[in-house]
Amino acid sequence: MSQINGFVGRRNFLKLAGVGGVGVGIGAVGGVLGTEESAVAQQPTIPEEKPQPVNPQAALNRLIEGNKRFVDGKRLNPNQSRLRLQETAVAQYPFAAILGCADSRVPAEIVFDQGLGDLFVVRVAGNVASQTAIGSLEFATAVLGAQLIIVVGHARCGAVVAAVKGDPLPGRIGVFVEEIKPAVERVRNKTGSLEENSIIANVQYQAEKLGESSTILRGLVKEGKLKIAGGRYDLASGKVTLLT
Repeated sequence: MSQINGFVGRRNFLKLAGVGGVGVGIGAVGGVLGTEESAVAQQPTIPEEKPQPVNPQAALNRLIEGNKRFVDGKRLNPNQSRLRLQETAVAQYPFAAILGCADSRVPAEIVFDQGLGDLFVVRVAGNVASQTAIGSLEFATAVLGAQLIIVVGHARCGAVVAAVKGDPLPGRIGVFVEEIKPAVERVRNKTGSLEENSIIANVQYQAEKLGESSTILRGLVKEGKLKIAGGRYDLASGKVTLLT
């Protein structure tokens, strides 16, 4: 069965949903053609087989290319059609997972120029690898087949700034800030801006934590089925710089 970008093509999609199957009366065909596709959208059918995942490097390249389009003002806005909406109602096969900050200025699908069903995005202040975030990423990789996780931090991150200052915080804000402090301590004596160094160190620390805290993710990495990367997003330019 042919597939397009990891999803079944339109013709095969309609076949999967049973449109045009035996039992449709000849006299009714003309009157229902306009309603069959809407019925498909309302009653999605799970495909018989999952497509092969995009390999880690190819997934990373796709993100890099998408971000370049975003920076250059040449976004393609891919996979955002009504048909894509119907295809993703059937099932999802994201080619990459993102652990990003909840900051409103860093929407992953936009800055990487991707569409519906392309990215499995987990967002939490400070792009912290919390237990909930790790569980979500285990699902994205082990179940949905994503072979890339990229941790995306960004300039002037309020959560990192709070961790650098170390002041008492109200409510539960301090919970995720505490998860960033070990990264701050790594670079406290490093030359340069403590805030900027901490932003980079936090991305690296959270990326390491994913592999260290999850036997599932660690196993996938060892098998060559998963790559965990890091990146820093610049709020002014829109560029994502990969971190080693």
